[in-house]
Amino acid sequence: MKPLIAIALLTAPAALAAQAASPQVAAALADATRPPADTARDAARKPADFLAFAGITPGMKVADYIMGGGYWTRLLSGVVGPAGKVYAYQPAEFIAFRAAYGTEQEAAVKGRGNVVALRAGIAELTFPEPLDAIVTVQNWHDLHLKMAPANTGEYVAGKLFAALKPGGVLIVADNASAAGAGFTAADSLHRAEGAAVRAEIESAGFTFAGETRMWANPADPKTKIVFDPSIRGKADQFVYKFRKPG
Repeated sequence: MKPLIAIALLTAPAALAAQAASPQVAAALADATRPPADTARDAARKPADFLAFAGITPGMKVADYIMGGGYWTRLLSGVVGPAGKVYAYQPAEFIAFRAAYGTEQEAAVKGRGNVVALRAGIAELTFPEPLDAIVTVQNWHDLHLKMAPANTGEYVAGKLFAALKPGGVLIVADNASAAGAGFTAADSLHRAEGAAVRAEIESAGFTFAGETRMWANPADPKTKIVFDPSIRGKADQFVYKFRKPG
């Protein structure tokens, strides 16, 4: 009996998480149009937990800021539903650097009537309407690469603050660097210090509304680039929620 009890205890958290997923999140995860590369990441990404933390619900107007391959764009589309809208933003600078970013954006938008592709430059980006939420995952360090103009992070924080409705939320997740590193590991390790990110975003007027340790990995030494095979997909990450007062 003891082995059975142990198995039950080990599997209970996963079962509870599945039960906690809203019908909209469950349907978005089960969407047959999601590519296999996306579904293969679900176990590690814990999307139901992330979307619950973000507070995404049907009818919301949201942005996937620096959308990458579209993993979150597709899920956000399913959750906000036909009454909602997803603005999938891929910076023109990124597409110029890697043309596949444009192709990936097109693939993520195709067949999703509630998704609008945006690809202006970082300095030129505007959203067509006030937003309820903005999600940006593993991107904040990119605003501090050597190729980025000085103060890009501060500028973007201000732009995102202006884009949100009063009470709207900004969800920021990124690979964590060592304490005190600030943004010095942005180029070399593709990491950012959580405290530095938080200070930069709060300086734009946001209030800190909480965090989740769902992607934390205390065993990560934070000394390797996140693409190193020994740590890829397992880097320690912070996930913060910020709110625009009002």
